[in-house]
Amino acid sequence: MSETAPRSYRSELRTRQAQETRSRIVAAASRLFSSRGYQATTIAAIAREAGVSPETVKTSASKAELLIAAFEVTFSGSEGAETLTDTEVGSGVLDLPDDRFLDAVLTQIATANARGHALWTVLLGAALSDPVVDEALRGILTHRRADFARLVDELTSRGIASDVPDPQAAAAAISFLLSPEGYQQLVVQSGWSEQRYTSWLRHAVLIECGHYPE
Repeated sequence: MSETAPRSYRSELRTRQAQETRSRIVAAASRLFSSRGYQATTIAAIAREAGVSPETVKTSASKAELLIAAFEVTFSGSEGAETLTDTEVGSGVLDLPDDRFLDAVLTQIATANARGHALWTVLLGAALSDPVVDEALRGILTHRRADFARLVDELTSRGIASDVPDPQAAAAAISFLLSPEGYQQLVVQSGWSEQRYTSWLRHAVLIECGHYPE
């Protein structure tokens, strides 16, 4: 027993240190990809930004994998989650009462778009030339379509969506409305305030769900 405890402690310590190093590398990659783009960001630059060796970065992940991880963490707060409700962004929303549900969803997604829109643009560009990024992007889009199909179902079950003859078409429309591209065009490029953007989202989603607010 005296041998097992120190071994267990050392193992837990190494695991925690590896996680902390990974987090630093992903955060550094996120900053550099956002400011420099994909092609101009090198493994060596990520290593300098993270305060580790290039070999440590390479052991952690490839450049393409770091871009994917950087986007996932920046946008949703965690890597590899398959559904929105599995992420920090979507955590707890299903437990909210009907009168708070839609506003909470829109606020959380607007906040995620504010954090992740720059990396989303980098991800789209990198997917044109990097097959690893392209495959990951396809997976992200597949999960996003499924998330918004579930959102339409949830809105319908709560009585928020009342006239949706084609749920798949409604999910596609809402996915477009809530996309990072929309945030970038309206807030970053057109100068809308966050409040105006979120208010517009609510109005647009309610219309798509068959409600026509004054």
